Amino acid sequence: MKKAQSQMWIYFFFIVSVAVAIEKPQYDILERHGSVEIRQYPRVIVAGTKVQQPYRTALYSGFRSIANYIFGGNDGDMKIAMTAPVISHQVEKNVETHEILFIMPKKYKIDNLPKPDRGDVYLEERALGKVASIRFGGWATEKRVFRYQAKLLRKMSKLGLEQIGPPMVAQYNSPWALPPFRRNEILIQIR
Repeated sequence: MKKAQSQMWIYFFFIVSVAVAIEKPQYDILERHGSVEIRQYPRVIVAGTKVQQPYRTALYSGFRSIANYIFGGNDGDMKIAMTAPVISHQVEKNVETHEILFIMPKKYKIDNLPKPDRGDVYLEERALGKVASIRFGGWATEKRVFRYQAKLLRKMSKLGLEQIGPPMVAQYNSPWALPPFRRNEILIQIR
């Protein structure tokens, strides 16, 4: 029993150390309202792709395309450090198109990043700007995403916040992180 507990603690500290070591975008917390934060993000550079598939398969497919880019699938055969979170959002409902984004490490500018080898991956600067956010754990399944989007939208309505962008899902962990240790967020751009 003690051996199993010590192995669990080692595993826990490994997960925490890996999560801490990955670069995340900086932001300022402007306000807190219970479980909801109002944040201000700087402009970021993203590698992105759009995938016409249902939510779950779009995430896997999009993740693989962009991971190929950062693991050397580019005109410089350059490896780029993984960052967190991976951001996704639904672009079109009619044909279920999802955009998947990796935020590039802040040391890069758009002109010193290599060009993707794949035509479905693009680089661009994005202004995340002011967002309302809510955090949740476990797996970011479609059902859980919709539940937390609805919760955030209700709170935004009560606070009189105007939505100016689609709800985004931010996932911070590797696919093998256990549900109790997972961090996910819904981010919605506001005026």
